[in-house]
Amino acid sequence: MDVVEQPADLPLPRLPPRKPASHKGSFGRCLLIGGSRDMSGAISLAGMAALRAGAGLVRLAVPGVCQAIVAGHEPSYMTVPLASDNHGRIQIDFHGNDPPQSGEVKLGKLLDWPTTVGCGPGLGRSDSLDEWVVWLYRHLPRPAVFDADGLNALSARSAALAAHQGPRVLTPHPGEFGRLLGKSPREVLADRETLAAEFAAHTGAIVVVKGHRTLITDGSRLVANRSGNPGLATGGSGDVLTGVITALLGQGLDPFDAARLGVYLHGLAGDLAAAELGQVSMMASDLLHYLPGAFQQLG
Repeated sequence: MDVVEQPADLPLPRLPPRKPASHKGSFGRCLLIGGSRDMSGAISLAGMAALRAGAGLVRLAVPGVCQAIVAGHEPSYMTVPLASDNHGRIQIDFHGNDPPQSGEVKLGKLLDWPTTVGCGPGLGRSDSLDEWVVWLYRHLPRPAVFDADGLNALSARSAALAAHQGPRVLTPHPGEFGRLLGKSPREVLADRETLAAEFAAHTGAIVVVKGHRTLITDGSRLVANRSGNPGLATGGSGDVLTGVITALLGQGLDPFDAARLGVYLHGLAGDLAAAELGQVSMMASDLLHYLPGAFQQLG
């Protein structure tokens, strides 16, 4: 399969124009699920990135133990407290064949609210959480992005990932992609184009393999992104990308175009940040301040 480079060889997608009579509901309702006592920053970064990428409404579902911390990062998104286990992670309870619940929060009702979902930043791991992530992946009828521990939860059940009711975008780095495939990161990097395309074709998901010249594929098309620099190799950068892609999905882009545009804008924000701050000093939170400039350059 030929690898096409964006934006040199393939025009970038564009968001639909914003109509004068638009309201906040016109630009998507994004639900981001994740966070834990030790990783509250990851879900906060994803939520702020979704806002910077144009989402009309953003809600973060997090363990109650860290809700106040997450809410304190940004007043423009909403937070929903879920039950916490003894390790400060989301606690999920299963009742027979019913949809899982978390304490007093009815997850089924919560999942009826969004137009798009992002799952994984700062989530942590437990047996019940892993089971719930698989349930969400398979049964959610809306577009969803899976990253970080959302992907790790799916890795033990990768053979079943072709069964899902809505569009899916997976955003692994080489280590996470290796776990999905049962391969080492070195094996992934040696043949990532073929492996990514085959996995996307098998699962019916959009696969984004992060790294130098990040790859985006739906199994029949394969794009290598040209924006970005090594300054993006810092904790939290992937959480920002999750928020951006989730927001673009909510604004009407199809999953392949949302992934393509999200990866490009994320990289461009990194280039703008590096030009002013230098690659060494860049932090993931810096990207939030340069995403507006990236959107402006896109036009």
